[in-house]
Amino acid sequence: MFLKTLIDRNPRFIEAAMALHQAGEIPPNSYVIDLDQVEANARLFSEEAAKYGLKTFAMTKQVSRHSGFCAAVMRGGIDRSVAVDMDCAIACHRAGLHTGHLGHLVQVPQRDADYVAAHLKPDYWTVFTMDKAREAAKAASEAGRVQNILARIQTGGDTFYRGHEGGFAAEDIVTIADEIDALDGARFAGITTFPALLFDLDSNSVKPTQNLATLSKALKALADAGRSDIEVNAPGTNSMALLPALAEAGATQVEPGNALHGTTPLHAVKDLPEGPAVLYLSEVSHQHKDEAYCFGGGLYIDPVFPAYDVQALVSATPTSAPDALYKVDIPEYKAIDYYGMINTKDRPVPNTGDTVVFGFRGQSFVTRANAVGVSGVASGTPKVTSIENIFGQPVDRHEGYSA
Repeated sequence: MFLKTLIDRNPRFIEAAMALHQAGEIPPNSYVIDLDQVEANARLFSEEAAKYGLKTFAMTKQVSRHSGFCAAVMRGGIDRSVAVDMDCAIACHRAGLHTGHLGHLVQVPQRDADYVAAHLKPDYWTVFTMDKAREAAKAASEAGRVQNILARIQTGGDTFYRGHEGGFAAEDIVTIADEIDALDGARFAGITTFPALLFDLDSNSVKPTQNLATLSKALKALADAGRSDIEVNAPGTNSMALLPALAEAGATQVEPGNALHGTTPLHAVKDLPEGPAVLYLSEVSHQHKDEAYCFGGGLYIDPVFPAYDVQALVSATPTSAPDALYKVDIPEYKAIDYYGMINTKDRPVPNTGDTVVFGFRGQSFVTRANAVGVSGVASGTPKVTSIENIFGQPVDRHEGYSA
């Protein structure tokens, strides 16, 4: 889906990744990250968000919480992360990116609460229930802290992905705020939902969900009850282009993820300021009949779009030329992606070891792929900074690979 965007806007990155693979520096089954472009994207986003008084928390899961990605984001002016789960929080903390927000989308497990309160010390901690609020408050109190709590709210007609459901009744938010404030170690700080924005296929644009209106109504109810300085966390498809609308709706916190590597759905149909900065790299393994098989492990297609024809650049030498494009079949979600199948019928048959480059909208933390940082693309001196696993930890490769 994003291969054309990469070819059009960041061809040197493609060619650098291919050259590094062919030199034995990048293994197949790797999400490769252009760290300089990430830094530029973070700077653009953070500066624009500052104009609207928006706090920015970086989401890092899509590129496996890579430590170099975290460092690039910090150089670009974003010094806080939003952690989707405990693994994410720990990886970002280890990389020096402070935990700005934790507990949303995934709640903090009960027996991790003490560690979170004493060591990660998040600026904001989201809870879906009073049970979780009490856990957070107790842990914070025992750590000698008062924890800012965000209440995840919902009402009838709000949008949730299956498996994401939960939250306080929005109509009860004033009472909920009072109950959280009554807990020793807790302070009610604001409200959140997900998704506040969604990509609309029919119009090729991003539109607010009812969830955003639910936040606005709850904010008004809190204001009418005499509460001020309420944080409104409004994640979902955050990119620079949408910051004015979010600020107008009352948001105070935004959480770019795919925007930081130029792969939100809107980036697939429009040239936005954030440039593409991630690709998936593989290698030809063998030929069978009219197909060349390339190694899998990270062949994950985020289903924000309907099924589409997948293509890849396949070459023995670095290139971003369209004539190197091949159609590729990807295993269905129910199958293990050991290989991708490159259609070579009526096309030159690739050689074993040739480089294969895809342009996925990645969620690499749910795969078994490597995450590889590359610097120096723009200057013409690309090099691998580190190869890491999905937990942002260095991977020890055999001789011939960087580690």
